[in-house]
Amino acid sequence: MHYNEITPENTQSDVSKTVNSSTKYFLIPEIITETYWIVERVLDGDTLIVREEFGQVSKEIRLYGLDAPEVHMSRKMREDEAKSHLPAAFLQELGLQSLDYVFQMCPPGTRITLLIEKKNELDFWLRQLAYVILPSGECLNELLITNGWAKASHSYYCSMLSEYQQLNFEAKQQHRGNYLSVDVL
Repeated sequence: MHYNEITPENTQSDVSKTVNSSTKYFLIPEIITETYWIVERVLDGDTLIVREEFGQVSKEIRLYGLDAPEVHMSRKMREDEAKSHLPAAFLQELGLQSLDYVFQMCPPGTRITLLIEKKNELDFWLRQLAYVILPSGECLNELLITNGWAKASHSYYCSMLSEYQQLNFEAKQQHRGNYLSVDVL
C-alpha cells in the first residue's frame, strides 16, 4: 500500500503539481502534525473515530471551527431545535445529509493527516480537536463549510474561524448544501 504523507514540505498533489489549499493549515503557529491515521468510523458531520495506521490507538476527533446538524435525538438536538425554530425531525434529516457528505469525502478506511493547534487541543468533552487533511490535500473542515454541510462555529475556537465564518456566509448566500432547504442553522 502506498501512502503519500502530507507534511508542510509535501503539500503538493502528484497529479496536479499545484499548491494545495491545505498549505495554510501547516502555517498555523505551533501546529502539531499527526500522520498515518485511518478513519475507522464516521459518527456524524463533525466527529470521526480514527486509529493509528501502524498501531492500536484509536481516538475520537471533533472537527475544528464547525458544527454540523445532529443525527440522533439528544440534548444538543433539542437546543438546536429551540435556537433555529425548526423541528427536530427536519434538523435530523439535515444532519443525515451532512453525514452522507462526510462518507463521500472521507469514508472509513481513508488515510488522513491530523493537524492540532497546540494551545487548543481538546473540546469540553475531552475529544481531540483537529483539522483533517484528506489524501487529496484538501481540509475536510473547510470542505464541509464551503459546501454548506456544516456551519462555522465559535464553540471550539480555532485559528481559521474568521475564514470559516466568511466561507459559511458565502455558502449560505449561494444556497449550498443544507442551505438549499433552510436559511437558519
